[in-house]
Amino acid sequence: MGIPEIIIIGIGLSFDTFAVSISTGLLKNSIKFWQGIRVAIVLTLFQVSMPLAGWLGGIQIVKYMSSIDHWIAFGLLTIVGVNIIVGSFKEDEEKKVNPLVFGVLVLMGLATSIDALVVGVSFAFIDVNIYQSVLIVGIITFICAMAGMLIGKCANGKFGKRVEIFSGLILIALGTKILIEHLG
Repeated sequence: MGIPEIIIIGIGLSFDTFAVSISTGLLKNSIKFWQGIRVAIVLTLFQVSMPLAGWLGGIQIVKYMSSIDHWIAFGLLTIVGVNIIVGSFKEDEEKKVNPLVFGVLVLMGLATSIDALVVGVSFAFIDVNIYQSVLIVGIITFICAMAGMLIGKCANGKFGKRVEIFSGLILIALGTKILIEHLG
């Protein structure tokens, strides 16, 4: 497998991260550059570690994870999305979902990278330089995460507080999309 194919795979794997990053920018329109870097790094680390773990684990992981990976992603994204929607009706000091909190970042990173685990397993059965592949996926993911947060941040100031509901709906829709793709 060549670099162009790996770039295409990286772009495909980064769509979920991009959507979550837009949601993060919408929720935290005051996000600072270094906070954005932190978010992008956490999301990228998950997106890079999952194909590597899949590659290392081989076919055994697919047997167990492929039947439930979509349910896990759906559940995690729905939980975060519902919490964001519920939080949108609370006063600022009462809000509990903060995408800058490490635990929330971990949930988002895990939910958006489960599909990369299966890709990693497939890498174990084809001629691919795994280290080059995860580096390319990581670079693409980082760029998508930063771009998504910037888009969300810019859009939030223009559309007011109701974007939080939209942000939660994005995450729920993303989880639903993952579920439907795997069940269909």
